[in-house]
Amino acid sequence: MAQINYLNFKASAITLTISCLILAASAGSFYDEMDITFGGERAKILNGGQDLTLSLDQYSGSGFQSKNEYLFGRFDMQLKLVPANSAGTVTTFYLSSQGAGHDEIDFEFLGNSTGNPYTVHTNVFSQGKGDKEQQFHLWFDPTAAFHTYTILWNPQRIIFLIDNIPVRVFNNHEAAGVPFPKSQPMRVYASLWNADDWATQGGRVKTDWTKAPFTASYRKFNANADKVGANSKSTTSENDNQTWRTQGLDGAGRNRIRWVQNKHMIYNYCNDRNRFPNGLPVECSRSRFL
Repeated sequence: MAQINYLNFKASAITLTISCLILAASAGSFYDEMDITFGGERAKILNGGQDLTLSLDQYSGSGFQSKNEYLFGRFDMQLKLVPANSAGTVTTFYLSSQGAGHDEIDFEFLGNSTGNPYTVHTNVFSQGKGDKEQQFHLWFDPTAAFHTYTILWNPQRIIFLIDNIPVRVFNNHEAAGVPFPKSQPMRVYASLWNADDWATQGGRVKTDWTKAPFTASYRKFNANADKVGANSKSTTSENDNQTWRTQGLDGAGRNRIRWVQNKHMIYNYCNDRNRFPNGLPVECSRSRFL
């Protein structure tokens, strides 16, 4: 910056200001933020870019991805899941890089037969390795109204939140040899697809195609995050709220996550000794909240 003369600096500042204004004006528009990746007309952007629906039928699901790549940030999306008999369907909202050694941070919503609860499936991949699943049943009906699902990702930890209530924390334990996603930029992805070989009660309940098309709705996407440009260097985030960079759990957050994990967690890989007969993963003994 010291090498840039005053006039160039002033011009750059004006350009940055204009860019920020454009970003603010387009925030939340799916036209500006997302590309449809598969499913054709099964993915629909509605209401001038404020809403997006994904549909699944017996021929195809549908999905979209962010135009931008990010390296750390807070990512919020409001979802309303497939109602009634959603058995066999999987609705997703996640971050992922590309390639065999990819990183990924997952929210997956596993449908169920009418009257039975959705399963919220979370996972973290680093350098192509996952196997860090936790699952929850929600304390509300996720098909009746929109709720906000958040992935907060900074160099110290990943926090999964639902309506701003933390449900899971995955801390950075690289010092103990546990890979942590920190160097590969990721895009935001979402999809609706059929996984009736495993999604509902271990694959015992199949998709009822007479109920198709199945539809999930998305709105109010916000990425307060570092975008990564063509030169692979982070740019400034889209607004001035930078608390996500160092955010952890305060006392209230710890109380909330205790409540969620005590009352609503249905699977934790760190308790699955049958799956890890030679010893639980290293991080399981190092974090109270995983």
